[in-house]
Amino acid sequence: MNSSFGIKHIAQFILFVALQILLVDNLVLFGTGFCFIYVAFLLFLPIGISRMWLLILGFITGFTVDVFYDTIGIHAAASVLLAFLRPLVLNLLTPRDGYDTNDSVNIHVMGWRWFLAYALMLILLHHTAVFFLEKISLQDAWYTLAKILLSTLFTTTVMVILQLLFFSPKRERVDYR
Repeated sequence: MNSSFGIKHIAQFILFVALQILLVDNLVLFGTGFCFIYVAFLLFLPIGISRMWLLILGFITGFTVDVFYDTIGIHAAASVLLAFLRPLVLNLLTPRDGYDTNDSVNIHVMGWRWFLAYALMLILLHHTAVFFLEKISLQDAWYTLAKILLSTLFTTTVMVILQLLFFSPKRERVDYR
């Protein structure tokens, strides 16, 4: 990894976690839909990042949110699950020509359908883990499912808006040596 790669992603980490803690924490749709924008950091990492780094970054990201939310490891567990499943989802969605290992996840490069399938699958899995770990019972399963679905749609919509506003339509070249 080169230094510009590290600096760029450290800045993204700080930005997404700060947005989550300072701003998005107070955004709730109908008392049910929550936005967990910090997962964008994990979803937008380059495709060629190693699994070990992905799992470590997943833990650090979730643990940081847990510290501020006082949620005793719920976000850390869900983020590590997301980081673990991300390469599997990428393999599942591999285009016919394969990925360029230098590509980052970008709606402009990968296309709408690919990005929505990728984001919806991983966000749904993450949110399912968060809300079922939070409740640890099936007593209010319908309410929990409503929270999962509404939160998944809310988070995905915010991520699409972020991609369209702040991510470049051209391919980025990253050197992983």
